[in-house]
Amino acid sequence: MRARTLLLIVVALILAGGTTMMARVWLASQRSAPAEASPIAVPTAAKSVLIARAPIQRGQLLKPEDLAWEPWPEGGIDKSYVVIGSKTPDAYAGWVARLPIAAGEPLNETKIIAPGNRGFLAAVLRPGMRAVSVPVSTTSGISGFVFPGDQVDLIVTYAVQELPRPGQQNPGPLPDHKVSETVLRDIRVIGIDQKLDVKSGEANANLKTATLEVTPKDSEIIALASEMGKLSLSLRSLVPGPGEQKQEIADLPADAPTPPLSETYTVDADISPLLHNPLKQKGSADMDIVTILRGGQNASASTSTVTQPKTGG
Repeated sequence: MRARTLLLIVVALILAGGTTMMARVWLASQRSAPAEASPIAVPTAAKSVLIARAPIQRGQLLKPEDLAWEPWPEGGIDKSYVVIGSKTPDAYAGWVARLPIAAGEPLNETKIIAPGNRGFLAAVLRPGMRAVSVPVSTTSGISGFVFPGDQVDLIVTYAVQELPRPGQQNPGPLPDHKVSETVLRDIRVIGIDQKLDVKSGEANANLKTATLEVTPKDSEIIALASEMGKLSLSLRSLVPGPGEQKQEIADLPADAPTPPLSETYTVDADISPLLHNPLKQKGSADMDIVTILRGGQNASASTSTVTQPKTGG
């Protein structure tokens, strides 16, 4: 009986020790569980917003490449921001900045204006500039391939009356001649018809008007030129040619016209030699110069002074 009692005591001690160990392990696991379940909160960028890649100036027309998606903390997203999934950068092509936007700043629809909205055209114009619309056709508008943002020259074609030739008495009615003259250069196109933006690949098949950004003085020149004759547009290359320079008109006085690069015009006599040049001044000699040889000496004279030599005594 004594041996049996000792065995029961040993078994009881073993069970008690095992239970104690199991209790300690369980308590340790319960203490560590809250620490593992509640780590330090780290802000995560669950959404992206549309931002400006580089500084955008007031009046600048937006292009898709001016914008980019940027991860943004969800708690800092304003309701006016453009969140990914709502619109794409292409949706803002042709919009204009009403206010400056810094690089990296989220695009805010309160700072930009959509084409066609009130105040859009005024926001496109640079300080001190004016918007003037000119009538053009598909032919005079370079087959409809003039778009907002292009730089053009303005050409006017009109009629001038021929001047009487020297010595003419009572010449009667004189014919008219056609003249083409470049009156303004390097002008920014800001609108075609009622559109201030054109979709990619779209041509202006029914072009009727082009809206140009000019100085106040240039607006007067255009108004007068439209009364003189037919207006045409000449599209300029993005890269200036030899002897040309990019026009910078931002610092011009409000009443100054765009400075011309060179005086240029063409009259119909330049095209056809059968026509008399109508721009010769009245009383000037419009005649050829010939060289007369006399005994080894030469002299020049106009055809009007050359006479036939006398024959005989």
